[in-house]
Amino acid sequence: MGLLDVTATTISGEEKQLCDYQGNVLLVVNTASRCGFTPQYEGLETLYMKYHDQGFEILGFPCNQFGGQEPGSSEEIRSFCKLSYGVSFPIFAKIDVNGPLTHPFFDALKSAATGVLGSKAIKWNFTKFLVSRDTKKIIRYAPTTPPHKLQQDIEQMVAENPPD
Repeated sequence: MGLLDVTATTISGEEKQLCDYQGNVLLVVNTASRCGFTPQYEGLETLYMKYHDQGFEILGFPCNQFGGQEPGSSEEIRSFCKLSYGVSFPIFAKIDVNGPLTHPFFDALKSAATGVLGSKAIKWNFTKFLVSRDTKKIIRYAPTTPPHKLQQDIEQMVAENPPD
């Protein structure tokens, strides 16, 4: 089973086959609306606008597992992201990224790109995973890494095997 051979529920409640994103460079982020890192939405949207035409997608996965910082409903999350930060990249329904109910996509990401000292657990909101077009290369970034610091790695990945 490949990394993208799973489904996830969109923020509007539809099941989405993640294999629909095959062939794109992906930046996968667990997000929260009431976190000290929430202003990173602005930087993420900037990256999305800059690289989307080159086959780059950002997938946002709200998570309420860290300090209860994403308590809202799907509609509240969608509205907050759009109105506060102009988010236009795909946002999914709330998921778990740790523990027994971890979404299989995050299980696979955490296994492929471990954290500090080989830790698989996600430590906080806005942990980021940059995934190459062929899903063979995955880079993990700490929540403290601001989106603009990912530009060089994104540019390198979008330049490899550009879309037709």
